Amino acid sequence: MQLLTPALGLLLWTLVAFLIVFFILKKFAWPAIIKGLKEREQNIADSISLAEKVKAEMAQLKNDNEALLVKAREERALLLKEAKETKDKIINEAKEEAKTQASKIINDAQAVINQQKMAAITELKNQVGNLVIEVSEKILRRELSNKTEQENYIRQLTEETKLN
Repeated sequence: MQLLTPALGLLLWTLVAFLIVFFILKKFAWPAIIKGLKEREQNIADSISLAEKVKAEMAQLKNDNEALLVKAREERALLLKEAKETKDKIINEAKEEAKTQASKIINDAQAVINQQKMAAITELKNQVGNLVIEVSEKILRRELSNKTEQENYIRQLTEETKLN
């Protein structure tokens, strides 16, 4: 039971040793520990403040990026719209030019056809005229006294000179 009830001298010397250690620690160790804790607390506070600043800057950058993306999308949409309008304009101009060229070609072709038609009609008239002259010449060369002989001779000449 001596372990449970220590002697008064042991208590006194333990108390004295404790107080000496306590005052030495209080004089030398506690200020250094407190100083270290305060520095650490300040470092943590500075780090938290810096982290909050960085977080705010990141939020601002994110907002700026989103605004830039919206602006870029709007510009892209505008450029696409302008490109489509330009494409439609070019296509319409090309269609109009093609219509103009086609009508010019058609008019030129009709003019050429009319010229060739007139030339063919003129040539046909000339050939018919030549044939009439030829037949008339042959008829006049041959003097016929009889009208029936004259008609027979004209039929014979017509059969000989068939048109191609």
